[in-house]
Amino acid sequence: MTAIPQDAPPTHRPWYSILYVQVLIAIAVGATLGWAFPAVGTAMKPLGDAFIALIRMMIAPVIFCTVVHGIGSMSDMKKVGRIGIKTLVYFELVSTLALAIGLVVANLVKPGSGFNIDPATLDPKLVSSYVTRAHEDSVVGHLLAIIPNSFFDAFAKGDLLQVLLVAILTGFAIPRLGALGERIAAVIDGAGKLFFRIIGMIVRVAPIGAFGAMAFTVGAYGVGALWNLVELILTFYATSILFVLLVLGTIAHFAGFSILRFIAYIKDELLIVLGTSSSETVLPHMIQKMERLGASKAVVGLVIPTGYSFNLDGTNIYMTLATLFLAQATNTPLTLGQELGILAIAMLTSKGASGVTGAGFVTLAATLAIVPDIPIQALAILVGIDKFMSECRALTNLVGNCVATVVISRLEHELDEDELHQAMAHPVATGEALEREAV
Repeated sequence: MTAIPQDAPPTHRPWYSILYVQVLIAIAVGATLGWAFPAVGTAMKPLGDAFIALIRMMIAPVIFCTVVHGIGSMSDMKKVGRIGIKTLVYFELVSTLALAIGLVVANLVKPGSGFNIDPATLDPKLVSSYVTRAHEDSVVGHLLAIIPNSFFDAFAKGDLLQVLLVAILTGFAIPRLGALGERIAAVIDGAGKLFFRIIGMIVRVAPIGAFGAMAFTVGAYGVGALWNLVELILTFYATSILFVLLVLGTIAHFAGFSILRFIAYIKDELLIVLGTSSSETVLPHMIQKMERLGASKAVVGLVIPTGYSFNLDGTNIYMTLATLFLAQATNTPLTLGQELGILAIAMLTSKGASGVTGAGFVTLAATLAIVPDIPIQALAILVGIDKFMSECRALTNLVGNCVATVVISRLEHELDEDELHQAMAHPVATGEALEREAV
C-alpha cells in the first residue's frame, strides 16, 4: 500500500467521483423520494437488500482469511489468548458504561413523562414476533450457537462468531504444520487479498444500496412517526453523539489520536451505515482501514468481528434509555434497585446482538421479558420509529468497535505509531487513497 506522507496535500478529485459524496446524495434523493412518493420509495427496497446481501456474501471468507493469517503468523500462541482476554475486559467495561449512561440520561431528561399510555390499549400483535425471538434467546443458547454443525456450516450461515471460532482453530493449527503450514498461510493470505478486491468492487455500488434502503425506510415508515416521539429520538441521538465525543473521545485521546479526525477517516463507512442502517455492510472495509491505521492483523481480526456481538455501545445506550422511556410512558414506577436490576439484566441480554437492523429491538424485548414491572406490549410504542433509531445504534456501534481496535493494539504494543500519525494527519486523503486502491 502506498503511504501518504505527513506533509502531502489532499488529492483533488472531481466531487462527483468521491464515494462519500455519492452516498450522501443517494441518501438525500432516497429520503426525498420516500417522502414524496411513499409507494415508489417502498418499491426501492430490493436495491438496499441486494447491496447488503452482496456485502454479507463476503464477510465470512474475509474474516476467516484475516484471522487465520494473523494468528498463523504469530510465533507466540499465548498472545492470542492474552489479546482475547484484554478485548473482552475492555468490551465489558465500555458496554457497562454505555448502559449506565442511558440509565442516567433517562432519569434526567425523562423523555417518556406525560405520555400517560394505557398498555391495555396497545396491540400486542405488533411486537409478537420480537417477543417470540426474545424468548428464544438465552446466554447458554448464545454460547452453544457459537459452535457450528460443521466446519463449512459456519460459512453457509455467515455467523460471525462461528466463523471466528473456526478461524481461530485453523490459525492455531497452521504453525504446527511446519513448512506445509507456511504454504497454507500464503494461500490464505492470497485469497484474502482477492476477497478484499471483490469488496472494493461491491462498495462502489454503495450509493445505489443506500438510495434503495433510505427510500424504503422513509416510504414505509414515514416521517410522521418521528414527530410523535421526537423527544425520545433527539435524546437518544444526542446521548450517542456525546458518548462518542466525550467517552470514546477521551479513550481515543489516551490512545494517541483525535476522535474527530478518526471520524473523518471513516466517513465513507459511516455514511454507508447511515443509509443501510446496518454496520455489517462495512465490516470487511473496516478491517482494511484499521490495518492501514497501524493496527496489527491479529488484533484487527479478533477485535472487530468479536465486537460486532459483544461491544455494542449504541445498542446498550438504547436499551436502558428505551426501557426507562417505556416505564415513564406507561406510568410504571421503578425504584433505584429495580433500575440497577435492569442494568444487570441488560448486561446479559445485550451480548450476542449483531449489527443487523432490528437486533437492538429484539434485545430490548428480551430485557423487558425478564422485567415483569414494565408491560412488554408497550414495545408497540417504538415499532414505528425503530428503523430510524437503528441507524444511530449502528453508527455508534461502529465507532466504538473501531476505537477498541486501536486501543487493544496499543495495549499489545502492536500499533504502528508512524502509520497512525500519517493517517490522522490527513484522514480524508488517506481514506480516499485506500478507497482508490480497493477498486
